[in-house]
Amino acid sequence: MIRYGHFGHLGGPDTITAYSLEDNELWTRYLLGLVIQFGGAFYIFLRSWKGTPLNILAVPMFVAGLIKYGERTWFLKSRSSNQLRKSMIRAPDPGPNYAKFMEEYALIRAQGYNVSLQPIIETSEVVNIPSPTPRKKNIPDAALLQKANEYFPKFKLLFTDLVLESTDFEESKSFFEKISCKEAFRVIEIELGFVYDMLYTKAMVAYCKWGGLGRSICLSFVISTFIAFLIIDRHDYSTIDVIITWLLLVGAIVLEIYSIIILFSSDWTMSWLSKQEKPLVTLIFLVISSCRLPYLFLANKRWSDSMVQYSLIGFCLINLPTKFSKVWKFFCICQMLEEHYSKNSSVVSKYLRRLIFEKLLEKSRSASDIKAAKKLCADRGEWTLQKMNCLHKLGWSIEVEFDEIILLWHLVIDLCYYTDLNKKSFSIKNSKCKASKLLSDYMVYLLVLRPLMLPDGIGQIRFQDSCAEAIAFFHRKHVKDGIQACENLLQVNTEILPLKVKGDRSKSVLFDACRLAKSMQSLETEEE
Repeated sequence: MIRYGHFGHLGGPDTITAYSLEDNELWTRYLLGLVIQFGGAFYIFLRSWKGTPLNILAVPMFVAGLIKYGERTWFLKSRSSNQLRKSMIRAPDPGPNYAKFMEEYALIRAQGYNVSLQPIIETSEVVNIPSPTPRKKNIPDAALLQKANEYFPKFKLLFTDLVLESTDFEESKSFFEKISCKEAFRVIEIELGFVYDMLYTKAMVAYCKWGGLGRSICLSFVISTFIAFLIIDRHDYSTIDVIITWLLLVGAIVLEIYSIIILFSSDWTMSWLSKQEKPLVTLIFLVISSCRLPYLFLANKRWSDSMVQYSLIGFCLINLPTKFSKVWKFFCICQMLEEHYSKNSSVVSKYLRRLIFEKLLEKSRSASDIKAAKKLCADRGEWTLQKMNCLHKLGWSIEVEFDEIILLWHLVIDLCYYTDLNKKSFSIKNSKCKASKLLSDYMVYLLVLRPLMLPDGIGQIRFQDSCAEAIAFFHRKHVKDGIQACENLLQVNTEILPLKVKGDRSKSVLFDACRLAKSMQSLETEEE
């Protein structure tokens, strides 16, 4: 009985099925595990069969375990990159029958008629999409949930490197141009939640017909087994076996109930309920939305509403050589301390959200079609420098690799920020200045600790080389804080290009950033 109870837990909770995208690609390994576990459990089941009540109770648990494990394997297979891409590609469209058309065309011409062809002009005009206004005032976020659900089939294409069609592009563009910044971020939060469920949980399986049937069978089998286990005589079995079986049965029931609660309180269910006009359904919606367990401890937030910050200069100041540095490195303590103390979180302010939304909206309006939108997405700062009339002087800084641009401008922002902070400049109080600092530190966090979220490159090597040069410089100058570090860096004569002195051996961008920061400050002086 213990073996079958264990087999019933192998499907795992619905809230997390794949711990990374690579798990979805390894579905064959889970299929092999299913076969081995099933074979082993079935062999033990046959060998231990004596016709006792406990043997009979093992049958529903065995079936429930097989369904749960099979459901997980099927989910992983369906969410692998190849299967996911195939599921999103629309059905083949051969278009009008060209051969038949040409036969009819030739026949009409042979009869003496003059035939002329007029090209069909496909317009990308989009029907006016009204701003989302909830049909029911007593249902919060109803319209946003419905719109997010409506646009999700288009949104998920972006995660499989598929291209939006022109009509989808214009429709979504028109929608975001008509809503506020707050509503736009809400829709994106819901969409990202849908994507997470699609890639990492069994939510998509649970909402299909067969998934609901499997869940009902598993829950009924587990509960019926638990009730029957309460009734049968257990005196012939050891106390340890009985206790472990109790724990496994209770754990299985708790997991199933928790999965159902998560299912009913998810955005998928909320979206479906918000479309219903029946009073009873509306009442159910309000009850569920008022006590949604997944967000109970996050004040009904779909995400942490914060962004991680990581500063190169701050990292270097923490890692300056000390008496115990070699000891820490020997026991691998240094790396743990680096990751813990070098990063911190900052709340995403309303101003930063509005700034991001307005800039994206401005770029979106300048993109007439998908081709222009792709060009804007590939832009690495040229659009901004050109707009500010700085391209001729600062253009060299964006003609390098992507990871180098991130580090270069991150250091420039830090140098200018701490310099203005030391001068108690009025510009340091500017919200745009703070927003630049936040975004810059977040991009470095992605580059260093989450490199898979950015294009391939040598960002980590470049970061390490820049840190090594900065630590050596700060140690020699006896630097104590960020302001002093920036002052000393800007005092270095950068008349000769660092590349000519160091060659291509080091990938450090420390003093290239100093050159760029001085150019920025000279532009500020010219404006004044």
